[in-house]
Amino acid sequence: MKAAGKGPALLRLNNLKRVMTQLRSARITSRQDLALALQLSKNTVSLIVDDLLAQGLMNELGPVSVAAAGRPKIEISLRAEKLKSAGIMVERNAIHWRVCDYFSQVIAEQTWQTPTADPEHLLHELVEVCQTLHAAHPELLGIAVGFPGIIDPQRGWVHFSAHLGWQDVDVLTPLLSACELPLRIMHNAKAAALLSVQQLDLDKSQSHFYLRIGEGVGGALVEQGEVFVGSSWTAGEIGHLQVQPKGLRCSCGRLGCLETLVSQPAVQQQLAQRKAGLRWQNASSEPQIVNEVMALTGQHVGYALSHVMQLVNPASIVIDGPWNTHPAFIQAVEETAQASTLAFTFSHTQLHFLPQRVDPANGLALAVIEQYERAIS
Repeated sequence: MKAAGKGPALLRLNNLKRVMTQLRSARITSRQDLALALQLSKNTVSLIVDDLLAQGLMNELGPVSVAAAGRPKIEISLRAEKLKSAGIMVERNAIHWRVCDYFSQVIAEQTWQTPTADPEHLLHELVEVCQTLHAAHPELLGIAVGFPGIIDPQRGWVHFSAHLGWQDVDVLTPLLSACELPLRIMHNAKAAALLSVQQLDLDKSQSHFYLRIGEGVGGALVEQGEVFVGSSWTAGEIGHLQVQPKGLRCSCGRLGCLETLVSQPAVQQQLAQRKAGLRWQNASSEPQIVNEVMALTGQHVGYALSHVMQLVNPASIVIDGPWNTHPAFIQAVEETAQASTLAFTFSHTQLHFLPQRVDPANGLALAVIEQYERAIS
C-alpha cells in the first residue's frame, strides 16, 4: 500500500522532469507539441504547464495561426531568467564564474587572479563567492564548482591536482556548511564536455568524447548524456596518455605524456624556440615554422585520438583547442587519426573542431540544471 501511494507522485515528478527537459531543448513550443514529443496525454501536460504558469515560471506567448480548422495552438516558453544556475571554475591562480539562465545564456560573469596553492585560503574565498552569488541571484537552483585534477564528484574531493599543487582536499564539506544551495563538484573539462554536446546538438543516446587543450590537456566521455568518470575518476584523462616513452617530464611526474607535446605552454615553447632561430634566417620563414609546429601538434593529437576511437568507439569526438583555426593542425589530426585507426571505425566517427572555445564555467552551470532535472524525478 505504501509503494502504491508513492506511485502516482513519482510518476508526476518524472513527467515534470521530462517536460522541463523538453522545454529547455525546444525553447518555444505548445501543449500539443509537448504531448506529442513526450508521448504524454494532453491532460497530463496541461496540468504541468498550468502549474508552471501559476508559479510564474512560464509565459504564454499567444496563439499560432494554423491553416487547418480547429483550436489554435498557444505557444509557451519557460521564463529562463527565473531558473538560474552558477558555475565557478578554479584554475591555477585564477577564479572565473558565470551565472546562466535555464537556456545556458550568460547573465553575469567575473574573472580575477588569486593565489590557489593554499587550499584553506582558496576554500574561504569560494565560500564568500557562493554566498555572494546566492544573495545577488536568489533564483539560483544550485552552484557547481570545477577544478583541474583527479576529482571525486560524489564525495566532493580533489584527490590530486598538479596545476594547483593539492592532494586529498575535501572541497564539498566547507562549502556545504556555508551555502544552503545544492552544490556539485566537478572536473572543469568534464563540465565543458556536457556543454559541447548541447551546443553541437549531438545525439544523447550515443557516446561522445571531448578533448580540451589549454594549460593542460583533458578529456571526457559523455555517455547517454552523462559524464563517465570511471572507477577512480580518471576516465578520459587523455592528457596523460604516454605517446613518447623517452619524452619530456610531465607535471604528473611521468615521461612523454600527450600534455607535454600539445598543451598551450608546450606548443608556445616550441614556436618560440623555432622562431628564435630566425635571427640567422629570413624572417619570411616564420609562417612555414608555424605550419610545421601546427602539423606536428596535429599528428600527436590524431595519434592519441586513434586510441580513443579504437578503445571507446564514440560516435563523435569534439576537439576544443587554441589550434583549431590552423588548417595544418586540422589536416594533420584527421590524416593521422585515419592512418592509425581501423578504416571501419574511423568512417563511423565524426570529428568536430569547435570554432569557439567552450567555457567550463558555462558547462558547470549546465551541470547544475541537469542535476536539478534528475532530482525532480
